[in-house]
Amino acid sequence: MNRDAAEVPPAWEQLITWVAVVETGSVSAAASRLGVSQASVSQHVRQLERFCGAELLDRSTRPGKPTSTGQRLLEHATQLLGLADEMAHGVRSFSRSKRPVVRIGCIDSFAATIGPQLVRALADKVHKVRLFSGLSPALISQFNNRQMDLLISTGDIDNSAFVNRRTLLSEQYCVVLPASHDPSGLTTLTHLAQQLRFMHYSARSVIGAHIASYLHGTDPAIERAFEFDATDPMLALVAAGLGFAITTPLCLWQARQYASQLKVLPLSAFRRSGKPYPPLARTFYMASQEGELGNLPDEIQDVVRVAGRVLKREIVAALKLDNAAIRIEGDG
Repeated sequence: MNRDAAEVPPAWEQLITWVAVVETGSVSAAASRLGVSQASVSQHVRQLERFCGAELLDRSTRPGKPTSTGQRLLEHATQLLGLADEMAHGVRSFSRSKRPVVRIGCIDSFAATIGPQLVRALADKVHKVRLFSGLSPALISQFNNRQMDLLISTGDIDNSAFVNRRTLLSEQYCVVLPASHDPSGLTTLTHLAQQLRFMHYSARSVIGAHIASYLHGTDPAIERAFEFDATDPMLALVAAGLGFAITTPLCLWQARQYASQLKVLPLSAFRRSGKPYPPLARTFYMASQEGELGNLPDEIQDVVRVAGRVLKREIVAALKLDNAAIRIEGDG
């Protein structure tokens, strides 16, 4: 609502000052209580008198006594300041209490592996958790449109002043072959693709685009035989001996029912021009609207850190990976 300058209500500082003047009985005592100068107190009183269009203090007495208008202002100011205290207390209590609903978006591999521990940990803090999963581009769009409160993704999340973004974990990409395939004598991924068809993630996914960019620098001529949006069907074909894929430890764990039928190799197992392939990693970020979730993002980060450590031990042992294949943020 638009207001003329004359209609703008008094500032809280002016009302607080007036209550202090009446309660302490003098301008000097009010200044001492508030920790400001007497001139500042007198200025606030004069501003209130201009707003009310009447004198608030009877200056014919020493010390000045509140007039009838001043007494009425005291009553209203006391009531308003009390309501302000109630408002502040209510908002702080709400921020510390259970939230009614928290909408969380996660990419599939995170939702399937760490998601259960996350939901379990939030049960005591939130009345209802809505967990959405899918491809990063769609999730990021929903977060930017405020259809989600919190996002966990590997895509490019807005790093503006209004978004709180923090790193959760990172993982190294690896090559997955059928367990029956003998990798000895292999040199490049292109060489491997001459023996097994390359199963590739869809280019419309962040993981697919990431791998495609990597291969453009190492094996630009490699043929992409099949493309998939999801990990499960892709690794099902690899397990059946129909091809090979490049994926990550969390994606492998998401489809761990095929683990016994797969062979997992680091990218460094392949060589070009006598040098091992360079590593490729992806990083998980968590984003939330700045200042809107209280300390919930901190609590979620702690949950992910603990759950991630447990998961890392399980994955590294089961898939026989190097310990550096997964790095939990904060673990050094």
